[in-house]
Amino acid sequence: REALRRIFFLSYAYRMTGAQQYADRAEKELLATAAFSDWNPSHFLDVAEMTMAVSIGYDWLYDRLSPQSRSIIKEAILKKGLEPSLDPKNNGWLRVEHNWNQVCNAGMCYGAMAIYEDQPELAKQIINRGIDAVTIPMKDYRPDGGYPEGYGYWGYGTSFNVMLISALDKLFGNDFELSAQPGFMKTAGFLENMTGPSGKSFNYSDAGEGGGLEPAMFWFASKLKEPSLLWVERSRLLNDGSNNQVKNRLLPAVLLWSNGIHLNSIAPPKKTMWTGEGKNPVALMRTSWTDPNAIYVAMKGGSVSVNHAHMDVGSFVMDADGVRWAMDFGMQEYESLESKGLQIFGRTQDAQRWTVFRYSNLVHNTITVNGLQQRVTGYAPITGSSSATSFMDAITDLTAVYKGAVAKANRGIAIVDQQYVVVRDEIQALDTPTTIRWTLLTRASVKITGENTAELTKDGKKLFLRAQSPAKITMKTWSTDPPNSYDAPNPGTILVGFELKIPANTSTVSTVELIPEKAINSANKKILPLQNWNDQ
Repeated sequence: REALRRIFFLSYAYRMTGAQQYADRAEKELLATAAFSDWNPSHFLDVAEMTMAVSIGYDWLYDRLSPQSRSIIKEAILKKGLEPSLDPKNNGWLRVEHNWNQVCNAGMCYGAMAIYEDQPELAKQIINRGIDAVTIPMKDYRPDGGYPEGYGYWGYGTSFNVMLISALDKLFGNDFELSAQPGFMKTAGFLENMTGPSGKSFNYSDAGEGGGLEPAMFWFASKLKEPSLLWVERSRLLNDGSNNQVKNRLLPAVLLWSNGIHLNSIAPPKKTMWTGEGKNPVALMRTSWTDPNAIYVAMKGGSVSVNHAHMDVGSFVMDADGVRWAMDFGMQEYESLESKGLQIFGRTQDAQRWTVFRYSNLVHNTITVNGLQQRVTGYAPITGSSSATSFMDAITDLTAVYKGAVAKANRGIAIVDQQYVVVRDEIQALDTPTTIRWTLLTRASVKITGENTAELTKDGKKLFLRAQSPAKITMKTWSTDPPNSYDAPNPGTILVGFELKIPANTSTVSTVELIPEKAINSANKKILPLQNWNDQ
């Protein structure tokens, strides 16, 4: 990654300025990487990124490199990049449905393009292979552009997918219908709506809460002729500082793809709600794109079995008054777990992954039934939604995710009158008494103020939690101190919520209002059953 950052930056700087110092330093970097004994084919992402890095430098600086350097660099691309990808023990990524396929094929195609004149048959083979194989993970964008692996891996898989398409387009004048894959061009809308007014992302699955500049968004905005897709990227450029930007190894692509779009010409999006079906369906709602105090709620359905997934089906995050009130821990660094011998990428019900504290449903903003984990084989679709400003909502059917624990479970989340949030759960028990645990994870200070109320305080702001149910509610807080030595610490966080008991063979409902302080006197709308939410 550092090689890609340095060589891409230096090559771009030379091509734009003609200053020899950039070409000279890039040549040193290229020769240093070419001198490595290998590019680590046992973890082929390393080979892919290194091959892309060296290929960009070789191609963009070709006329400035000495004949000896050209020979050394070309040989490294062939022997340490392309040829290892032909060995079946290294290329399982050709058949997978996730980001490895996108990144590895992009890297290999860049290598093939770089040495095309010298190895035309091999280059054609690898490029054709890449065009064919990358359609497998691109199916995951169907039907609406949602990316199942979440915010963080969108930035990885989609960026390299776009790098591949852009290079094909420039070399052949044709992207071989990759950009026409169903849902792919819609994914820019997904990514833009995944950031709240607080600047934090909806970081479900293995993702960090902080966001960053996404160069691929400039490609989408240019291709679609929709500058408003860059509203969040505009904010990143204006507010995040250059030190953050220069860490981004694909930063020069922003300038290649920006198509002359001026920051001042980027208007906010017109729509305040985005919903998408797919492996991990989401509903992303907000009251404004320009008000930093706007309400933002993002919820998900989906499945625990998706690559990089957590047991977070039904979970949500919430911003109001510039504060992230309902949060998600997101990922724990893999090395911190794998170095202790944990196998963290299993997807079965008994996988070691689910012993990791941050990955379980107990610490997400969803429900837990009888203390049990969510079912890996279940899937929760979004069954209804509305973008009406008076009652913006989405509903997900969680029943299959709690199979064997409840007969039915449905959750609806709404922004009411642009002022506060409602979370309604409708649950039907099986033939045994059932205990439901409702949790909200937060960095706020929490005070339980009554039988069904709590007060959250952060940064001088307040949020009031008010729960209602025909069943008896017991308000609670839970510690986020991790139970295992391999779990990451979670300082400054707490879980707040309640437990309620449902008698056998009966149904109940819980309605939770999350009310910013300025709306406390306005939160009085009668909330109808989920089946009537279209009538709210």
